[in-house]
Amino acid sequence: MPSLTTQSETLTPESIPHTLLPFLQSQSQNTLTRLYQRPSSCFSIFRLTGPLERQIIMNLLWLESAIPIATMSAWVIREGKKLYDAALTTLANLHILPQSNVKLALNPTFKASFRQAITGGGNSSSFGVPAEKDDKRSTNTVETLDAYALERWETILHYMVSSGQGSLPTKPSQGVLYLLQRSGLMTQNHGSALQITSAGFQFLLHTPHDQLWDLLLQYLHMAEERQMDLVEVLSFLFMLSTMDLGREYSTEGLSETQKAMLEDLRDYGLVWQRKATSKRFSPTRLATTLTSSCPPLPTSTGTSGGPQSQGFIVLETNYRIYAYTDKPLQTAVLNLFITMKYRFPNLVVGMLTRESVKKALSNGISAEQIISYLTTHAHPQMRKNNPLLPVTVQDQIRLWELERNRLKSEEGYLYKDFGSHADYEYVLNYAKQLDVVLWENTSRRCFFGSLDGHTNIRGFIERRTNGAV
Repeated sequence: MPSLTTQSETLTPESIPHTLLPFLQSQSQNTLTRLYQRPSSCFSIFRLTGPLERQIIMNLLWLESAIPIATMSAWVIREGKKLYDAALTTLANLHILPQSNVKLALNPTFKASFRQAITGGGNSSSFGVPAEKDDKRSTNTVETLDAYALERWETILHYMVSSGQGSLPTKPSQGVLYLLQRSGLMTQNHGSALQITSAGFQFLLHTPHDQLWDLLLQYLHMAEERQMDLVEVLSFLFMLSTMDLGREYSTEGLSETQKAMLEDLRDYGLVWQRKATSKRFSPTRLATTLTSSCPPLPTSTGTSGGPQSQGFIVLETNYRIYAYTDKPLQTAVLNLFITMKYRFPNLVVGMLTRESVKKALSNGISAEQIISYLTTHAHPQMRKNNPLLPVTVQDQIRLWELERNRLKSEEGYLYKDFGSHADYEYVLNYAKQLDVVLWENTSRRCFFGSLDGHTNIRGFIERRTNGAV
């Protein structure tokens, strides 16, 4: 058996836990055991775990009996003890390992299914059932699937950036719009069109892979209220992640929940179907890379995460911005916080102004998020500077934010015209005990109380006037 080694405690992209793992750890043991009956689910979850967790699983996978926990611990160097304990905790929370201080053994269901996933055999359709080749129909190529996925995904991002305004060639489905609202990425103000939120702008800074899982996690949270079987939903996503790109699969072996999911996943660009009633479908690259480290889009025009999208912004000390890009989505994101001056085929020129930044702030975008975006996408030539962005520009953006936050409005009631200073002090002290005083002026014998405390204060004044207090 190979010895168990650990890495240093430096966080690397591979060592950062996947966003789905906390959700899986919050599920019951019964739910996870049902999920582990599918070999594709076990294989996908194995890929989502960290390198140390994967090594522990592989060390235990082919053992026919449990081993003492002291035996495994003896293989761990002292510097790696903390990482090793964290890995055991993660696997125990996933119910892959038992909660035991004596012996270690893999969950029997997980072990059997994962062995089958690696070695093959059996008649399980958890990896999908390939559809019979139909020479009469033109089979989708990888290029057409990539173009379809890119178009669907960018439709969602373009809608978020434009907040439903402007001329969009296509609009996301109602299901996607509802998901964007439930995720807190967009909000509806006074019956108007959906508006991007601060969380939505932060979402645009993520890689396409992280963006996709952010939406899918909210989709999983909504499964119960939609009366969908969570195990079926998860297993279908894991099934898609193990399928071959460019191959057609049959819908015959899918459950009713999974067939219903096809309509939603078409809207996100994860699957392609010739028509809604088709008995076959093809996963796109967005789906087949769900549990891998490969990029989900071939030529991602997202706002981060690919070489095409990084290093295109030059910021000068006079607040002028030059963006070397021909991507409409990147131009639309910049338009959220700059004033456009000129647009050329591969260059956008604009200015950071007080009005443009205040407009972004009113839409929920913070000064730090603007600075972070400019830093993340700074041109390679700018990365020679120290500091990377002009300090004067950074400070001015923060000052514009502070200027906007100087005043804060809140509804309430003004209490004045007290008969004596004693009456004023008596009522004021009562209001302070309730912690509802927002402002006070002793010389004028008046104070302003919050809306929530008005009923209690009014009742107190009436009781004092009637002599009950």
